[in-house]
Amino acid sequence: MTATDPALTALAQGWCALSLLHGRIEARIERALQSGHGLSVREYSLLDVLSRQHDGEGGHLQMKQVADAVVLSQSATTRLVTRLEDRGLLARYLCPTDRRGIYTDVSEAGLLLLAEARPTNDAALREALNEAARNPELAPLVRVVESRNVSA
Repeated sequence: MTATDPALTALAQGWCALSLLHGRIEARIERALQSGHGLSVREYSLLDVLSRQHDGEGGHLQMKQVADAVVLSQSATTRLVTRLEDRGLLARYLCPTDRRGIYTDVSEAGLLLLAEARPTNDAALREALNEAARNPELAPLVRVVESRNVSA
C-alpha cells in the first residue's frame, strides 16, 4: 500500500470525521457543564462512573478501572479524584478486605451536583448530535451513535 492508496485515504478520512465529531460533542458539553455547573466533561464523567458503583461482588472499581472508564491515565485520574475530593464531591476510603486498596465514592453533594448536571449533559449531547447530523460527512457517524441501544 502507498500513501495514495484509496483504502488508506478512506480510512484516514473516516478517522478525521470521527475525531471531528468527538471534538464537537465534547466542546459543546464542556461549555454547557462549565457554565451551568462548574464541571468539566472529565469531572462529570468521573462522577457518573463512580455513581454507578455498588456494594457487593465487583461493585467497587479500582483506580485503573476508573481511569480506563474516563479515558485518562492513572495519574491524571488520581489528580482529578483529588480535585473533586477537595471540593467535597468525592470521598476516599480504604478497602475493608485489602488495606492497600483505596475506594472512591461520590458524596451526597457530588450526587446532587451530578443529578443537576445530567440534564445539561444530555441536552448538550443532543444538540451536538443534531448539529452534526446536518453535516453530510458526520451524519453516518451520528446515526451509528444514535443506533446504540444500551438496554438491548
